[in-house]
Amino acid sequence: MTEKPQREQDSHYFEDPTVRSDPAMVDVTLPDTAFAMETDTGVFSRGHLDAGTSLLLRFDAPLASTGHVLDLGSGSGAMALTMARRSPAATVWAVDVNARARELCVRNAKRNKLSNIRVAHPSEVPDDIRFSTIWSNPPIRIGKPALRELLLTWLARLTDDGTACLVVQKHLGADSLQNWLIFEGHPTERVASKSGFRLLAVAGSPQAPGAPVSS
Repeated sequence: MTEKPQREQDSHYFEDPTVRSDPAMVDVTLPDTAFAMETDTGVFSRGHLDAGTSLLLRFDAPLASTGHVLDLGSGSGAMALTMARRSPAATVWAVDVNARARELCVRNAKRNKLSNIRVAHPSEVPDDIRFSTIWSNPPIRIGKPALRELLLTWLARLTDDGTACLVVQKHLGADSLQNWLIFEGHPTERVASKSGFRLLAVAGSPQAPGAPVSS
């Protein structure tokens, strides 16, 4: 049975947050781009760019210039907006179960005049779409079984030469998650670490489960 968060501050994991809306604008400034985005209660990281997402966006993470790329668990869309700016010829999928998050993503794409972002519930992504790049600050607090199912589902949709970049807090199990991904046949390397977060690079071409990873 899938574990569900019970605390109000974790309401962003639900499809329809019941907490009252209270929008707040955030200015995001990165070395190569800047944009403003609307955030809200009931959606991850209201009123600021969280440290984990900031680490990923400031790292020189691989990003395909064309094809389909994915912001998995998009929230207000900081990763999707950055992907769309950096790869204007790519189709950026901003995927989240949270309806309020999806509404924010749509508004933020329009606000920043980005026409290459497609906002979708996970069930709305066509089965034949494969992704050259996946970026994610995955929802660790949904519980280990649900998280593992989520990651295996979407990592299976990477192209053979695609890559995923995941940012996970160390104290929430980043190192054990890396070991589990390797055991499941997804070569995974820690490529950065800052402020208690690990940045994990995951290869798209899996080995047999339990196989050792070449150095």
